[in-house]
Amino acid sequence: LPASQPLVSGTPLAEVIHSGKALLITAEQAEAQGQEWVDWLGVPLISQAGVIGAVVMQSYTDVIRYTEEEKGLLQFVSTQVAAAISRKQTETRLQHMARHDPLTELPNRMLFNQHFDMCLKRAHRSRVHLALLYLDLNGFKDINDTLGHEAGDQLLCEVARRLESIVRESDMVGRMGGDEFTVLLTGIAGKPSVAVVADKIRAALAEPFSLGGQRLELDITVSIGTAL
Repeated sequence: LPASQPLVSGTPLAEVIHSGKALLITAEQAEAQGQEWVDWLGVPLISQAGVIGAVVMQSYTDVIRYTEEEKGLLQFVSTQVAAAISRKQTETRLQHMARHDPLTELPNRMLFNQHFDMCLKRAHRSRVHLALLYLDLNGFKDINDTLGHEAGDQLLCEVARRLESIVRESDMVGRMGGDEFTVLLTGIAGKPSVAVVADKIRAALAEPFSLGGQRLELDITVSIGTAL
């Protein structure tokens, strides 16, 4: 596939995307002189969300010329392409919503359990260690009661980000619900390595949190159960 390039203003492609209208430039038109192509035809890809791209055809020989007939045909094709892209994007978004926690964007219980089962089978085959950490925030209800549920949601999101920053890309952090999180460590060396990760988690959650634009010293502790 060709490398992605920035959309340069003043180009025919930029005009098609910004205007949302098809554009046909022939060699007979003054603006086409000096280009390596003979004819240029661009049609926007339009979905309910607006213009999401464009389909472009370029002719490099006088044998193949584009007319209003090709323009109409390409517009018909672009409608089908845009509909297919939108349908795929909707499917992807629905799959993500079904498998991720809507607040923290972490894998939810279903996705985490599926991933855990797969990793557990792989660990058995490869005879390597797998570690599971189950986290429960202490005193979270008091924070909800004193600072409000919005602050509680912000705290959960920040906890999720900190947990993800600690583990490796091969590991997974999930939210089981409420203030309960899980961490799956793959290819772990043994109990000492699990203890190191648990200590890092406690240290990270002991740092001050910024909630509602204020840096607050919250007394956040966490209970961690581990299995190897």
